[in-house]
Amino acid sequence: MNRRLLLSAIAAVSLAAPLAIGALPAFAALKVGTKAPDFTLPGFQGGKALTYSLAAARKKGPVVVYFFPAAFTGGCDLEAHLFAEAADDYAKAGATIIGVTAGSIERLQEFSSDNARCSGKFPVAADKGAAVAKLWDSTLPVGISNRTSYVIAPDGTVLYVHSDMNAQKHVELTLDAVKQWKAGKKG
Repeated sequence: MNRRLLLSAIAAVSLAAPLAIGALPAFAALKVGTKAPDFTLPGFQGGKALTYSLAAARKKGPVVVYFFPAAFTGGCDLEAHLFAEAADDYAKAGATIIGVTAGSIERLQEFSSDNARCSGKFPVAADKGAAVAKLWDSTLPVGISNRTSYVIAPDGTVLYVHSDMNAQKHVELTLDAVKQWKAGKKG
């Protein structure tokens, strides 16, 4: 089975059978309270090339790091669109977003600016060979990024983790975690 066909199958399952997704085995992920490894990766925002540094982004506030299997697949398109729609809400809560995939960097330029996907609202980065995803324990057995979202505090601590191939809840749950963190910082 070629990689494109496999990714399409994963995306189809994540959209068509949300209840079946819960039956899939849970994959490892960084644990809440641990330090997230910093990374610097090439990527795009709004179609423009950039180099993304998690360490630099954390200096501005919490960061939502979400790993996704591949651009231009059903579940990943939906997830990017949902994050783009909520980008202003994350900004109001003081957080930024970065999408990371082991997919090709060539595909990310269009993906980052496409109105049906990221709409230029946040950067997406290419994780060649899933090297960063492996450090973050966010890979699938086939060697691509798992659909895992993290909320990382400015000090690098993992505040929240959600790993589920169904794209539907990633935005809601990570935004809630960011808001809880912000509320705790004021108290």
